[in-house]
Amino acid sequence: MKITSNIRSAKREKFSIIIPTWNNLEYLILCIYSLRKNSIYNNQIIIAVNEGADGTLAWLEKHDDIDYIHSEVNLGVCYAVNACRPYVSTNYIVYMNDDMYACPNWDKELYNEIQKIGTDNFFLSSTLIEPRSNTNPNYVALIKDFGDSVETFNEKELLQEHVNLIKKNWRGASWPPNVVHKNMWDLVGGFSIEFSPGMYSDPDFSMKLWQAGIRIMYGVGKSMVYHFGEKSTGRVKKNKGSNTFLLKWGLTARTYYSEYLQLGKEYNNVYPKNVKINLFSRIRNKLKIIFSSFKDYG
Repeated sequence: MKITSNIRSAKREKFSIIIPTWNNLEYLILCIYSLRKNSIYNNQIIIAVNEGADGTLAWLEKHDDIDYIHSEVNLGVCYAVNACRPYVSTNYIVYMNDDMYACPNWDKELYNEIQKIGTDNFFLSSTLIEPRSNTNPNYVALIKDFGDSVETFNEKELLQEHVNLIKKNWRGASWPPNVVHKNMWDLVGGFSIEFSPGMYSDPDFSMKLWQAGIRIMYGVGKSMVYHFGEKSTGRVKKNKGSNTFLLKWGLTARTYYSEYLQLGKEYNNVYPKNVKINLFSRIRNKLKIIFSSFKDYG
């Protein structure tokens, strides 16, 4: 595994934004454009380039305000994001996908919350705006269609209307964009590589923070990011992340989201130190563990 780096940017302000990308240049360009246009702070941007066979490297080389690392093979999310950690120059690590458009003041709203919290022991997510609904009953995105591709994206309408989309802070930080202090990142060891190329690495990272005692975990309603949806992960051969999570933690990601994080409920306080899972969920989790073990090793 050979990884090269090109770190050129000067010392930045609040956030180091890590963005893994895999031959997805048109979305990456739009994502970086939005960060330049709509961020309040002069943040560090670190791109983890997997392959880059579509001209990504040539494009990045022309923009010396962007740091990047490069692997000739697709490392997936876990290895790629972890490989960016040595080059982080700020206190706060933001993990973001390349198929996202950051709305105005997204970073200011995150930093405002961090200042209110007054401790490094937190995990925050921005609020996604997506063109269509998800089947997850605890899903917390705002649903408003501003286009599902670069070609159909209506930036003007999004910039006009996103201020009218109201979302209170919600329980359950997990998926990107999210932010954590670099000390907390290091404490739990970043993304777990057993989830490579990346499916279910999000709830696993969140669970590791939970196990480390972090209880300030919520989504910031005023920090909004438009998400086109699975423009990279839809092309990759997926790992069986749900089984890995189940066997690692002894419960499903669904149970973690619903009973630990209480995903989607209004956030108004920190979580309790201990969680008592209801009887039905305990039985369901045990049965899933037995079934999964039998299927894998029986």
